[in-house]
Amino acid sequence: MMGLIVAISIVGSAFSLAQPLLMGLLIQQVEQGAWQAWIVWALVAVVVGHALLSGLQHFLLQRTGERIVLDARRNLIRKLFHLPISEFDARRTGDLVSRVGSDTTLLRAVLTQGLIEAIGGVLTFIGAVIAMLWLDWVLFLVTFACVAVSLVVVIGLSSRVMAASAAAQEKVGELTAATERAISAMRTLRASGAVEREHDRVVEDAVGAYRRGLDIAAISAVMVPVSTLALQLSLVLVLGIGGVRVAAGDLTIAALISFIMFLFMMIAPLAQMFGAISAVASALGALGRIEEIASLPDETAADAAFAPRVALVGPANAGAAPEAPALEFDAVSFRYPERVVRAAQAKQDASGRFDRYVTATGRRARKAAEELLRIDDTAPVESPLVLDGVSFAVPRGAKVALVGPSGAGKSTTLALIERFYDPIAGAVRLGGVDLRSIDRRELRAQLGYVQQNSPTLAGTLGDNLRLGRPDASDDECAAVLREVNLGGVLDRSPLGLDAPVGEAGVRLSGGEQQRLAIARTLLAAPPVLLLDESTSALDGANEAMMRDAIDRVGEGRSMVMIAHRLSTVIDADEIVVLDRGRVVGRGPHAELVDASPLYRELAQHQLLAPRD
Repeated sequence: MMGLIVAISIVGSAFSLAQPLLMGLLIQQVEQGAWQAWIVWALVAVVVGHALLSGLQHFLLQRTGERIVLDARRNLIRKLFHLPISEFDARRTGDLVSRVGSDTTLLRAVLTQGLIEAIGGVLTFIGAVIAMLWLDWVLFLVTFACVAVSLVVVIGLSSRVMAASAAAQEKVGELTAATERAISAMRTLRASGAVEREHDRVVEDAVGAYRRGLDIAAISAVMVPVSTLALQLSLVLVLGIGGVRVAAGDLTIAALISFIMFLFMMIAPLAQMFGAISAVASALGALGRIEEIASLPDETAADAAFAPRVALVGPANAGAAPEAPALEFDAVSFRYPERVVRAAQAKQDASGRFDRYVTATGRRARKAAEELLRIDDTAPVESPLVLDGVSFAVPRGAKVALVGPSGAGKSTTLALIERFYDPIAGAVRLGGVDLRSIDRRELRAQLGYVQQNSPTLAGTLGDNLRLGRPDASDDECAAVLREVNLGGVLDRSPLGLDAPVGEAGVRLSGGEQQRLAIARTLLAAPPVLLLDESTSALDGANEAMMRDAIDRVGEGRSMVMIAHRLSTVIDADEIVVLDRGRVVGRGPHAELVDASPLYRELAQHQLLAPRD
């Protein structure tokens, strides 16, 4: 396809260059009192042929440009889907979405307004220069002087366009992130009376994008007049000096007309190239943002130091130690990457600065706004240990509960089991095998993970239910929904499993979404269940029903649960008490009530503690 476009550009350039030559020949014959019809037909043919080729080239360019955008989006989406979880924790979601959307769109300019189109322009330009030099070298030197000055200025400003474009795309990414954040929390904003404050915050991001856009406009405001002035000046000088040379007999009228036609043919490619320089510079700014993500290592990049197991058939068959516990933490220590901690602190810092901004007035408001825009996300931060030498085991078929105050490291423990992160010291083992030696896909196929706030994806009830088991039958899906008391949701729509749940599950209540997440895990029935306060949004009746359903499915399976209610953990085979990243107590409920002051305090308060 690219070769065809280049070939069309070459033929189109030849047709363009033939027009002034044929026109000059026709004028000469008219001056001599005789002309041949074939010249007229040839002129018509090259004009019509050039028009047809231009249309075909435009279509092929647009098609190829769209294909390049599609390929870029495919590659970027694939990269995003395989990035480490730490990248999502350290970046704003809207900014990543912006790179897939607006940044990739700018790549089209590299092709449709840039490289390929410039090839035909360069060929036409070179041909026109040769013809102009052949017709009259004096007029050519005049034209060359004007064009050279403008070309130097435009090329000099292109680097500033690229930098300004990159900054503008960064601001668009921030605006997208802020908008996505606000829309996803609109109910909370309205219920909290914070709509106007959040509105002002998003508008501030829009103003930032507007200012960066003005930077590009300011540079373009210099580039466009310079190039236009040079081209117009060259035309005026050619007409003036050319007229003088015709009057002096140094140049024929036919040659002057041909020269002017070649000048216009040179002007069009020049304008095209000037536009291409600006378009490509803008696209390169966006390309830098895309390459930043494309160059990031995949989640599996760190696995090269280990020998991944090709097959893993359940914890009972994993590794060479069948007597090993299903799960084991062996002196595990972990801290979040500095980038993740910095991002979290920057968001908190920005929130505090914004509160000062919206309450300030007059000169104080201006100062507060400037402070808001000076968030330093590169300052060194301290990343404390979240887990410090944690050791415990989950015997096969046992139920182990993790309890502790907020920030104790409970949810982080489950994140390490899922290999969202890897420990910085110690090891987490499944069936005696270090998790880092197991293929991630095989590992996660053995785990059923229910988060406290498990997201519900836009789509249907069945789509969400079958995420972990796409081959499940309708009868199996209906049965598990009724088992978690979602039969009413299934029956209230004639569409049944095909009923839409809305964006982010908006058509379901919080408790229904949590039960749907549990149903999804029960349907997959993996060997190991990880439950992160999975019944926190349920009332007493539904919680009891969930416990019974989980116990039925969990029979013979290993289970690790984070609990905030005493009723959830009291029948666990072992309870692990965490505090500030360390294990401060282990044992069944009856023993811990006597042996662990922290557990006794939590039990007295029904273990009610916010999530980590």
